Amino acid sequence: MKILAIVPAYNEEESIKQVIADLNENFVKADVLIINDCSKDSTAAIAIKAGAKVITLPCNLGIGGAVQTGFIYANSNNYDIAFQFDGDGQHLAIELNKLLEPILILNADMVIGSRFLDSKNYKPSFFRSLGITYFQFINSTILKQKLTDTTSGFRAYNKKAIKYLASNYPQDYPEVETIIIMKKAGFTIKELSVTMRERLGGRSSINGFKPIYYMVKVTFSILINLLRKHPKKTSEEMVAWN
Repeated sequence: MKILAIVPAYNEEESIKQVIADLNENFVKADVLIINDCSKDSTAAIAIKAGAKVITLPCNLGIGGAVQTGFIYANSNNYDIAFQFDGDGQHLAIELNKLLEPILILNADMVIGSRFLDSKNYKPSFFRSLGITYFQFINSTILKQKLTDTTSGFRAYNKKAIKYLASNYPQDYPEVETIIIMKKAGFTIKELSVTMRERLGGRSSINGFKPIYYMVKVTFSILINLLRKHPKKTSEEMVAWN
């Protein structure tokens, strides 16, 4: 079984070496692919020296474009499972066996690692916490499925989801939108409790008052996605994966 770690990274020179080491030491089953989103620092050079595969984008595409690049690579190279793993060191490779289990036993197409399902140890800033709570309510209400961490980027996908998202992935702030798109397309989504830590270095792109802008923009995107028709899985895929 081929498994790919998709690691989007923008100016993560302080953490990327440790992220790659964590994956290589604690989840040796995965190939590690760093999507260098046109970083201005030494992210790419450090990642190459650490032994990871690196794709350097010619311009900064943002998290959506970087992650979709990973899905395109995974689909083109016939990977069975892909997981998203942040380049800032927040995610822990030791949690991956738990995260991938529902996919391996065919209980889910997409699995989200939640910071809040069982644990209250993760303490985001006030504005970030406000956004997390807001989108938790929006997504849970729309989809009629309780989800506690819709902004989590720690996610795993099966082969059908990889193929779908290689062509249908939101570009700007995709975590919340992806859940809507996948659910409307007929994919099964599950959430599991995971432990995360604070970023090891660098700076989040969503800081200060940006979470307010994020909330407004993504809300409009959700409304648009609800009105749009999204391609669905084929009937064969529905039978095989649900």
